[in-house]
Amino acid sequence: MEFLPIAASVIFLVSIFFVITGWIDSVLAALIGIALMIIVGVYSDVDAFKIVDWNVIAILVSIWIISGYFGKSGVPDYLAAVILKMSKGNVAVFVTFIGMLAGFVSMLIDNVVVVMMFAPVIFHACRRFGFPAFAPLLFVGLCANFMGTAMLLGDLPPQMLHSVSGIEFSGFIWHSGRPSSFFMLLISYIITCSYFYWIFSKKYKAIRMDIASMAGEKPSDLIKDKPFAIVTCGIFLLTITCMAFRPFFGYSLGFIALWGALAIILVFELFKSRFTVELPSVEHVLAELDWRAIFFYVSLFALVGGLEHAGVIKMVVNVITPIIKSSLVVGATALYWVTAPIVGIVEHDAYILTMLYVIRDLGKETGMNPWPLYWMLLWAGTLGSNLTVAGAPALFVAKSLGEKEDKRRVGLKEFLSITVPYVIVSLIFCFIPAMLVWVYPFAK
Repeated sequence: MEFLPIAASVIFLVSIFFVITGWIDSVLAALIGIALMIIVGVYSDVDAFKIVDWNVIAILVSIWIISGYFGKSGVPDYLAAVILKMSKGNVAVFVTFIGMLAGFVSMLIDNVVVVMMFAPVIFHACRRFGFPAFAPLLFVGLCANFMGTAMLLGDLPPQMLHSVSGIEFSGFIWHSGRPSSFFMLLISYIITCSYFYWIFSKKYKAIRMDIASMAGEKPSDLIKDKPFAIVTCGIFLLTITCMAFRPFFGYSLGFIALWGALAIILVFELFKSRFTVELPSVEHVLAELDWRAIFFYVSLFALVGGLEHAGVIKMVVNVITPIIKSSLVVGATALYWVTAPIVGIVEHDAYILTMLYVIRDLGKETGMNPWPLYWMLLWAGTLGSNLTVAGAPALFVAKSLGEKEDKRRVGLKEFLSITVPYVIVSLIFCFIPAMLVWVYPFAK
């Protein structure tokens, strides 16, 4: 093997090792890796900048900005209050439904933001009716991470798939004449949440919530400024609609999302006096963005691009091509069940982006349809990442907030007692329809 592929591989693996272990800040570790790749000649500094898919970064930043306003609108609190009343005092119904709602919201909003939005709602119910917050909040985190890949906007992996394959918004609903990500994940999601409703029914059977005490409270009162909520939701839905019809407009998704973010900022800056809620300044909105995560995602594209630039991905393609060519069923099955445990303990975005490039080049080399493998990778990568906090940042946030609210440390055994069955059930009931719809029809 030549020097550059070896150097690129070593630098990439060492960088990801430090990202996983946390011995060095993840952003710093990634940036150092990029600098070393430039120094050893894997690519130039200009190439490193060009490799980054700035369209994806624009989508992330813009949707986060819009989500920030949406979180202040009171709409999530309103929906949660409605669910609380619908539960009729049944804790299992409330926890299951609030988790399911968080999952559906996460199809359009980053899962970490969703956890932050729903945490106060969980805390309110737990304080009022006297039950621990950790398990319900962790369930919200699991659900939010689950459905983030059902649509294009909810999480980074589907946006990376758009970057690599060019798939559009509608492709996550229907692709190649068959149901795709939304429907495949929805089947597993309903079954997984139903299973956990059974678990929660046993866990909370001795606890009842006195909903009668809420008789005089109206969920709509939680929306303090209705014009603000209407404008926020309107711009949000308009942005999503324009992104869904991107081929008609001819602009990139990042450009459309950026216009949505600029529109919501401009409206609230120009007409600030028309609203009764205290609106954040532009500086505050930008300060609330997770710039550390943004820099990490930028670095991630550059690191994986280094592997491609040095020819490492092509070498991996050459190794796995005989396996896939011999049997798509065996190859897809192996990819699915090998990916799931890996992403449970490592930073899953780096792994998924690397393997997306591998599958893309495999399709070019062999002429095979890459979509069965794209989907199996994406679904296993999303569902498997729910195993630990290392795989899903949303779980880290949920665990931290839950521990703080309950004023106790949660042990690994208790944490895994929730995540392990969630991951196993979701993986099994996604794998079955995925094989029937997306693998067997393409197997020769």
